[in-house]
Amino acid sequence: MKGFRQFIFRGNVLDLAVAVVMGAAFAAVVTALVKDLLTPLIAAVAGSPDFSRIALDVNGSKLLIGDFLNAVIAFVMMAVAVYFFIVVPVNHLTARLNRGEAPPDPTTKKCPECLSEVAIAARRCAFCTSALA
Repeated sequence: MKGFRQFIFRGNVLDLAVAVVMGAAFAAVVTALVKDLLTPLIAAVAGSPDFSRIALDVNGSKLLIGDFLNAVIAFVMMAVAVYFFIVVPVNHLTARLNRGEAPPDPTTKKCPECLSEVAIAARRCAFCTSALA
């Protein structure tokens, strides 16, 4: 039991659990926004009173096009929100933290004959076997 307790209370497991819960809550908010606000606006423009109920009957089967479009809109909004509220700020912060650092020394070089990437200490190209300076 001690090992299991150490595993559960490890920082990355708890962080992952919090992230999953927050992600589910955020997904519910975005889904509600699409279903309750954006769908009626799109339905008003399209002329249908309930956008989510747009369906197509094919040989007795009902294709729920409106529900699918709701899911696509929710996905796009989720991706936009994650990009602008998480990816962009983290990239900006990372660039700011690494501003004064020198770039790391290269570990590879290009072969002048075949333009393949070879190790910096290599004397021959592994791909075309030409001698490297």
